[in-house]
Amino acid sequence: MKLLEGKTAIITGASRGIGKGIATVFAQYGANVAFTYSASVEAANALETELQAFGTTVKGYQSNAANFDEAQQLASDVIADFGGIDILINNAGITKDNLLMRMGEDDFDKVIEVNLKSVFNMTKAVQRTMLKQRKGSIINMSSVVGVKGNAGQTNYAASKAGIIGFSKSVALELGSRNIRSNVIAPGFIETEMTAKLDEATVAGWRSGIPLKRGGSPEDIANACVFLASDLSAYITGQTINVDGGMLT
Repeated sequence: MKLLEGKTAIITGASRGIGKGIATVFAQYGANVAFTYSASVEAANALETELQAFGTTVKGYQSNAANFDEAQQLASDVIADFGGIDILINNAGITKDNLLMRMGEDDFDKVIEVNLKSVFNMTKAVQRTMLKQRKGSIINMSSVVGVKGNAGQTNYAASKAGIIGFSKSVALELGSRNIRSNVIAPGFIETEMTAKLDEATVAGWRSGIPLKRGGSPEDIANACVFLASDLSAYITGQTINVDGGMLT
């Protein structure tokens, strides 16, 4: 039996990068996948078709997790289409990097709204159905930056550190109902976005990582599979750094 067979997962921000990697691996492990995207309609349609080849139910929804009402509507739509929600992966996120002295209020607010408020919105949206089922796994995507901070990323670091505190609190609130809440803190993950950086910069980052390579979206997805499956049934309130040893 596949590890996630019969389970339905919502994955936010999955038309590219880490989210796409998670959606793909989850479909391979037998999960039914409901994923959200903001603007990339073509990429979302292509992913839907691609993942249906694994024989599970897959559907993309154009939805903004940072909007409370849209998050509520999404959860209702997924329950209507799939019959339940077993796993929530809050992956949607943005960066607007700058030194604090140059950072505008909008750049701070927007990053908090998309990265942190979306986690509140989506967790509220799935909470009722998970309580009714008396089971569920919530996996929130933080960052090594949320654990240790980073110059030029006060807004991003604040949002990602906030996710850790939020997740620990949810673990304490919902543990008695067999709903688990954990965090993954990715390190340097190589995606379409990092491919645009100059090679010397990337080589410098790789050399500073004990495993001497950047991570792949699959590396993050595999950790998500573990936290979403019954293999991690006694793990909640934890942050797993998937960073090649960067924070060691």
